[in-house]
Amino acid sequence: MTPIFLLATLCLGMISAAPTHDPSFDTVWEEWKTKHGKTYNTNEEGQKRAVWENNMKMINLHNEDYLKGKHGFSLEMNAFGDLTNTEFRELMTGFQSMGPKETTIFREPFLGDIPKSLDWREHGYVTPVKNQGQCGSCWAFSAVGSLEGQIFKKTGKLVSLSEQNLVDCSWSYGNLGCNGGLMEFAFQYVKENRGLDTGESYAYEAQDGLCRYNPKYSAANVTGFVKVPLSEDDLMSAVASVGPVSVGIDSHHQSFRFYSGGMYYEPDCSSTEMDHAVLVVGYGEESDGGKYWLVKNSWGEDWGMDGYIKMAKDQNNNCGIATYAIYPTV
Repeated sequence: MTPIFLLATLCLGMISAAPTHDPSFDTVWEEWKTKHGKTYNTNEEGQKRAVWENNMKMINLHNEDYLKGKHGFSLEMNAFGDLTNTEFRELMTGFQSMGPKETTIFREPFLGDIPKSLDWREHGYVTPVKNQGQCGSCWAFSAVGSLEGQIFKKTGKLVSLSEQNLVDCSWSYGNLGCNGGLMEFAFQYVKENRGLDTGESYAYEAQDGLCRYNPKYSAANVTGFVKVPLSEDDLMSAVASVGPVSVGIDSHHQSFRFYSGGMYYEPDCSSTEMDHAVLVVGYGEESDGGKYWLVKNSWGEDWGMDGYIKMAKDQNNNCGIATYAIYPTV
């Protein structure tokens, strides 16, 4: 067992063997199964329906409160509706909580005035939203996202890089493929490997495989990596001066899993127990003064705001967004 602690423990509670269903959900349930291509055997469907129904009721209650102004964000049912929290975290997260202590620390450069809002998508730094599938490879998508941005900054060319290359080939650096990993381990692999293949040449498969790195298709290199101090001000400075930054967050709440739109603030979020890796591509401020981080996720465009989420900014490091922030140097 790796000494690195994987944050993947959240219990929803066992569903009874013979759950009763609310018939008012029958039509919606069938439509949801069709939309997402879900099929179950006879023994499985009852329990999956019960989990889905509980999630649906939670979403409806939340949205009722949202319309009353009690929340700043809305929820919606999505492809994850039949998963318990435990199942979901095993399949869709995978951020490891610890890493090497020796690393370069971000020092704020002289920029003059840091802009009040910024979206690196508007400047060509960000590839389209990707989907990690049922593989705990969020760390690879986060690492690739910040590396894609730095390669663009250096060369002026935006190239989609290979997450599968990292999933298959960086085990000796501490990563565990679909069972979790850490962005700095990924950067260390690319540095010592002296390359990372393109996504086109080394396609994503959402499962562990044999390492097939081919230097002929490499489109990136890494000279090192920089950690941002635990401060939202420092994170803002880093994003403004460097580009998209990889971060770890606490995503284990149902409110995150079913996020649909608006300003995400979860009062029960942990600022120290992160379980998911994402990419901060900018920040901004709403008309009501609420500040947010613009975050790219790796759960496909059907999740959230076309694959993105606005996470509360300057609210006591909500969900730990500034606790582990890192970017590569190229």
